[in-house]
Amino acid sequence: MLHPITPAHYLILSVALLLIGTLGVLTRRNIVIILMSIELILNAVNINLVVFSRLFDHMNGQIFAIFIITVAVAEAAVGLGILIAMFRNKETVQADEIDLLKW
Repeated sequence: MLHPITPAHYLILSVALLLIGTLGVLTRRNIVIILMSIELILNAVNINLVVFSRLFDHMNGQIFAIFIITVAVAEAAVGLGILIAMFRNKETVQADEIDLLKW
């Protein structure tokens, strides 16, 4: 007997992605891993928006999710550009070793 996938399944997936992303941001020192964790958090938000949009039969959540995906792409491009510039300058990608803005 097959069980249908309910909105609760998607919400559990979203919570798991949010927890993994939050742990990645808080515990990792590598900037690449931190950027990937932020993407996981944004994907958790997108899953919630699409699930509730589908559940309440409105398109607003899905449209907003598309905007979040667009912002995430821009954030990844800018973040990787800054990361490459920092790596060329400091030769490290560890977040606690980059103190370029200190006096």
